[in-house]
Amino acid sequence: MNILIYGSGGIGGFLGAFLLKSNFQIFFLARGDTYKKFSQNGLILNSEIENIKCKEINLLNNIKKCPELDIVILAVKLYDLEYSLNELSKYARGDFTILPFQNGVIAEIMIKKKFGKEKVFGAVAQISSFLDENKRIIHNGRLASFFVGKIIAKNNYENKIIRFSEKVNSLGIDFRYSNKITQKIWDKFIFLSAYSGVTTLTEMTIGEIFDHKNYRDLFIKAMEETFLLSKKRNIKFDYNPVAVWIERISKMPRNLTSSMFIDFKKKKKLELDWLAGNVISMGREVSISCDAHNTILEGIKSK
Repeated sequence: MNILIYGSGGIGGFLGAFLLKSNFQIFFLARGDTYKKFSQNGLILNSEIENIKCKEINLLNNIKKCPELDIVILAVKLYDLEYSLNELSKYARGDFTILPFQNGVIAEIMIKKKFGKEKVFGAVAQISSFLDENKRIIHNGRLASFFVGKIIAKNNYENKIIRFSEKVNSLGIDFRYSNKITQKIWDKFIFLSAYSGVTTLTEMTIGEIFDHKNYRDLFIKAMEETFLLSKKRNIKFDYNPVAVWIERISKMPRNLTSSMFIDFKKKKKLELDWLAGNVISMGREVSISCDAHNTILEGIKSK
């Protein structure tokens, strides 16, 4: 099976590092300084789960060099999603399935429009990881859980993805096939739209935010807005995700912060418009006032 890691950053690089332990053929697509550092040093993962270093990897800077593909692990930032889908549509070969590990809820919609509904699988990553200045993959903590699943009821690619999930799970990471992937995607979005926004707005860690009443209230209000939006879009939960996230947050390391805040400090492009901005625009469509997300969006853009 040929697997392409399209986007060899914190998530793509982490998954790719463990996939190198399999008998799959793994190809990494990287560009710019990431391609240069990977060419020089190979792939390096620093993780409490397992440190992995592989000097020789199948590294590409041009998708046209890929063989026929079976699975694409799509791990680019949201602002690069449209370009990457266009490139895959134009140049990638094979009857491949895309597993989109983007934040937010728009990747699956865009893939359906570009490739058709059978190609659409949902994917969720629960991990804090990033590339440092030397392009090493740094994994914070031990949380590293991944979920994939079909979006439509009947899917001819389902058995392939189930077998792939079982194989990846045997490599030492938590990688599961879920029959409730849409719920998983929105569960993460409810948290992440608040987490990315409030950490970047306040320039505080999750622990500092929840010690501060006003910022804690803003965080919870943002989660409640996205939860309400999920109800309007007929997303079914058998639990209250806001209450569950408040409990999860109480057990998180206090020094955690979002990848968006790290990007903000590095003066890199942000996913703000695709997270808080998307909540606001979707809320407008169903007459929901998203005051907390407006505060986040306007506050960060005014910095």
